[in-house]
Amino acid sequence: MPGTDPAEAVAVILGELPDLPHLPELPARGAGADMTGRAASMLVDIPVETTAGRWKLAARPGLDQRRAAELLARDLDAAQEAAAGWAGPFKIQVCGPWTLAATVELSRSQNPALADPAAVADLTVSLAEGIAAHVAEVRSRIPGARVLLQLDESALPAVLAGSVPTASGLNRVGAVDSTVACGGLRSVLSATTAFGLVHCCAPGIPLRMLKDAGARAVAFDLSLLRRGEEEGLAEVVEAGLGVLAGVLQIPERSAPGGWPPAGELASDVIGLWHRMGIPPAGLDRQVVLAPACGLAGTSPAGARAALARCREAARLLPELIEERTP
Repeated sequence: MPGTDPAEAVAVILGELPDLPHLPELPARGAGADMTGRAASMLVDIPVETTAGRWKLAARPGLDQRRAAELLARDLDAAQEAAAGWAGPFKIQVCGPWTLAATVELSRSQNPALADPAAVADLTVSLAEGIAAHVAEVRSRIPGARVLLQLDESALPAVLAGSVPTASGLNRVGAVDSTVACGGLRSVLSATTAFGLVHCCAPGIPLRMLKDAGARAVAFDLSLLRRGEEEGLAEVVEAGLGVLAGVLQIPERSAPGGWPPAGELASDVIGLWHRMGIPPAGLDRQVVLAPACGLAGTSPAGARAALARCREAARLLPELIEERTP
């Protein structure tokens, strides 16, 4: 979400998303509020720090990691106050282990931790433990919440393809075997009883692997799905996984008046189901319509409008499905 005020962001979320609110991330507050920084604040017995704006492993806990933990605590305070008495699904999102390993540097070099399998293993164990504690805290603060845990894995396709750059930028970290990547995801998802889903806003999302890792839902930007990947999505859908589809692209500095109408967003999803050869009946109970990645780059008013547009598209979905069903 855009802005720097967690109370304002939570108010917008609860107002516009009454059926699926979430704990916001406000990266405009700087280091510690970013995706990597929030995950770093949860690491257990692994200190990290920032150097030249980049997160790296450190010898001892320091100010940067404490600041990240304080920012997360403020977000939780705002959510607890605004969601008092809430009963229902409540989503939280944390950087996944592979994207974390690709964005945190080793302590003695500027290479990503991904280049050191031992460091990756330690980060994964630590993150799993920290996320389990985070889920428990959310449940204690919002007792009626059914927690959905979203792992953000934007770097996962690059990790699997061996295209994450080394410090010099002249080389790439070797590709991680899909079985190893699947195991790392599974260990984090299984560390808690929360409903686990994996989000990836990069081309080449490994949908089948996410299913094998134990994800109960997948989230991705619809515009990045290649025609050849629709078979993998069909397999995921037929297995009963939920789908969070990023249907609304929000170009920088664009106004809501230039966005596609809600009916068109809903129709895009129905069209995808038809192309996959899956009857759309029941689609509205399996799919969540969402903005695509980039919401933090809009204005607060734009973010509110984007959430409202997606909610309206979801409201129209059952009606459009019925119209298009023979």
